[in-house]
Amino acid sequence: MKKNALIVPIVALVLLAFACNTEPEHQVNKKLVGKWQSKDGNTKLEITDKGFTMDDGKPLTEDYFVNNDTIFTSYQGSRPFTKFLIKDLDDHKLTLFYPDSDLVEFSR
Repeated sequence: MKKNALIVPIVALVLLAFACNTEPEHQVNKKLVGKWQSKDGNTKLEITDKGFTMDDGKPLTEDYFVNNDTIFTSYQGSRPFTKFLIKDLDDHKLTLFYPDSDLVEFSR
């Protein structure tokens, strides 16, 4: 009986620690967030904390997350993810490799 009395509070503390973990799984790079336009002017890209909207004639907002130097997007959680590789990123310039290996430069 004493064993159970010790195990229950320990398990409760461990579960509470995991539940209170507020660190997001994938943090958004704040340099990505904003409105971007391709160098040729044909594509607009808006990245918020929660959405990735590419407008090349018909805007589509997708969920996304960033892992290392890759942006993974999906429409309403569907898989497989679309992958965009970040080649260059600073405050005014974003260069992406599209899934079909095209290189597109964006600016603010």
